[in-house]
Amino acid sequence: MILGAALRLLPRATLPGLVLATLFFAASLTPSLVPRGPLVQGVLSGISLAAGYGVGLAAGLLWRLLQLPAPRGRWMRRTWAAVGGLCLLGAAWSLALASEWQNGLRALMDMPPVDDLRPLGILALSLAVFLILLWLARGVRLLAQVLAGQLARVLPGPQAAVLGIAATALIVWNIANGVIVHEAMKVLDASYAAYDALLEESSPRPADPLKSGGPGSLLDWEGLGRAGREMIAAGPDRAAIEAATGASALEPLRVYVGLNSAPDPQARADLALAELIRIGGFDRGTLVIATPTGTGWIDPESQRALEFVLRGDVATVSVQYSYLASWIALLADPDYGVETARAVFSAVYGHWRSLPADRRPRLYLHGLSLGALNSDLSHDLFQVVGAPYDGALWAGPPFDSPTWREVTRSRNPGSPAWLPVYRDGSAIRFTGQADTLDRAEAPWGGFRIVYLQYASDAVVFYDPHALWRRPAWMEPPRGPDVSPDFRWLPVVTFLQLSVDMMTAVAPPLGHGHSYAFPHYVDAWAALTDAPGWTAEDLERLKRDMAGGP
Repeated sequence: MILGAALRLLPRATLPGLVLATLFFAASLTPSLVPRGPLVQGVLSGISLAAGYGVGLAAGLLWRLLQLPAPRGRWMRRTWAAVGGLCLLGAAWSLALASEWQNGLRALMDMPPVDDLRPLGILALSLAVFLILLWLARGVRLLAQVLAGQLARVLPGPQAAVLGIAATALIVWNIANGVIVHEAMKVLDASYAAYDALLEESSPRPADPLKSGGPGSLLDWEGLGRAGREMIAAGPDRAAIEAATGASALEPLRVYVGLNSAPDPQARADLALAELIRIGGFDRGTLVIATPTGTGWIDPESQRALEFVLRGDVATVSVQYSYLASWIALLADPDYGVETARAVFSAVYGHWRSLPADRRPRLYLHGLSLGALNSDLSHDLFQVVGAPYDGALWAGPPFDSPTWREVTRSRNPGSPAWLPVYRDGSAIRFTGQADTLDRAEAPWGGFRIVYLQYASDAVVFYDPHALWRRPAWMEPPRGPDVSPDFRWLPVVTFLQLSVDMMTAVAPPLGHGHSYAFPHYVDAWAALTDAPGWTAEDLERLKRDMAGGP
């Protein structure tokens, strides 16, 4: 009885729906930017099935509304049989090739192959997701019919139908956006906040008074949060830098202010400045404002590279603005963290600018992922035109970063979208796995921006317009870790990229949204001119220290 009621909720099958559902299902199994396991693949394929079926239903409805002729009788039955058979063969063929497609992408990322993606498991999960989505759609349709029927008692039929659809859309939107999303965000925020509060043995309280949270610090150790404690406790220290470089070094200075360190963004920014002054951060040769990711995380690969390249003569300041993962914060609120980033920049830059020009440290901005976006938005041209900072390293910048988007759009003809060349390269340069920072036409100017990005990073190359058009970065030549089997198909590619963005950190270091020490070394060396280093010394550092001190 329950099964029969469930089956009655399904809309009647149509030929266009069957064809497009199969096509979307098969396309969803092809590789995109990030390798997928059976669970992720099954969910993606189920959503793709439903999307294709929905597009097919819409196409069939349009056909009928236009009163175009439809095949009937025996010919129609034969057509159904032939198309159904072809669809089954197509689905089976794509499932058989799924492992091969994924292994081709995994090979590009130096990942071990998978023996079998369990095609029957993927098929079963896909059908389950497909049915759930169809039942939900059928439920929405029934709600619209009920509302239209009630309105028809007082209004003409067409008006009642339109108002019924509008009321249903409003109800569904408010439930999805106002209830489901709101409650989901509360649960996620509470979960990440609980994780952030955990005290871990790998990040012990420092005994050094120059460390945030240590003796004499203006900051409480517990208030730094998990990400802050990890940053402060992590290496390298002076001894490790000297051992690796064979030269004298300083103890790197790091300031981190957690969400619980002060009640609001301005108070946290003021606290960061006070702590930076206390430990002598403005007396170092270089000062970096590092904007963290959504969880408050500072990439240790970047921090290590910076401190090795500058032999510890650097101070880094960071202020947490969120607990949420960057992709969640990015989709929920693209401006998340901007207020904090602006407050921190204004406080630190204001003090930096007040110093005599010959006593100022070199000032750089840095951020990964959502941190790169918020770092970009932390100031405006008029704020710094009188005394510009020295430059910025933005790694894995999200797809809607304003400067990145404009520079990529205005790239020189012939340069690929995944590795643009912008004008003569005197101010802005791009790099990836291979160091391309020395290939510009003109030498570096006084102000420098480096974008570090991998062609396989879905946070960077997620494109909402992929719903209906081919992204520019898919044009040949493609990036070194982008599969040649990645094909664009309307709707499906958009769904693939959406899943890729959520799983962008799954690939190993050097691919996807996981940035590696050697590539950070290249970027920081280009920005700072790597004082005291030769090219051979930098190559040895990248080779010897890539695994961590």
